[in-house]
Amino acid sequence: MTSTIKKAFLSASIALISFNAQATLTSYNPNGVDLVYSSVSNVTWTKDGNLLGTMFASQGFSTVVNNILSVSPYPLNSNAFSDGGYATWSGAMAFINYLNITNYGGSSQWRLPTFSDIGAPGVQYGFNGTDGGLNTYTNGTVSGNEFAELYYQELGSKGTKDTHGTYQPDYGIKDYNNKFNNEVSSYYWSDAPLTDYKYYFNTSTGYQGYSMYSSNLFSVWAVSPGQISAITTGPSTNPVPEADSYALMLAGLGLISIVTRRNKKA
Repeated sequence: MTSTIKKAFLSASIALISFNAQATLTSYNPNGVDLVYSSVSNVTWTKDGNLLGTMFASQGFSTVVNNILSVSPYPLNSNAFSDGGYATWSGAMAFINYLNITNYGGSSQWRLPTFSDIGAPGVQYGFNGTDGGLNTYTNGTVSGNEFAELYYQELGSKGTKDTHGTYQPDYGIKDYNNKFNNEVSSYYWSDAPLTDYKYYFNTSTGYQGYSMYSSNLFSVWAVSPGQISAITTGPSTNPVPEADSYALMLAGLGLISIVTRRNKKA
């Protein structure tokens, strides 16, 4: 293989990987529950971005809250929750515990999304990627920052500022491929390893922040590690590549073929 062909192959491969990075969310239904697998973070999200709110609407606020409190490891009351799917941080953790107790979707490993880059405690917003945690300067590139990975890498959403600190239009969470439903454009709790502060991700701006008051009422979005397997026997329900992924792969291979033929002619 000539040097030119090698370069063409490498370029096409990089382009193909880059394109596929945008097609990393796979919808699946392992146990009668709609879920979405993220290959970037290697976690499964509930397809419903406001599952607690949906449960309140369909089953009744009191019924759902009583079910959560009946198995909660935290000393809570109904004030930890609010109509619309909002909860205090402890309420959010109690809801996660309820999902695990009921084996929601076939998993007992549900949790809040994590941050691996939490920045310096006491600094809410920063723009250098070190003292303020996540923002448009890191764009979810630090492994383990699941909300930012979903927001920036997979959904292609924008923060209020670009990497030069310039305000940009059309910011906020977007779901161009309709992978999810009921996403809330506001604050979501995160399970960051802090004692005095509780971190959140703001899907209306693309920023990470912290709350000194865990009694604030924010939204809840649960994740489970990896892919969830079907409990019952039958045809495989593991996520499979979607049509757009196949198209991108074929396009990349076609590009390699064209470049190879041209170089042979030359």
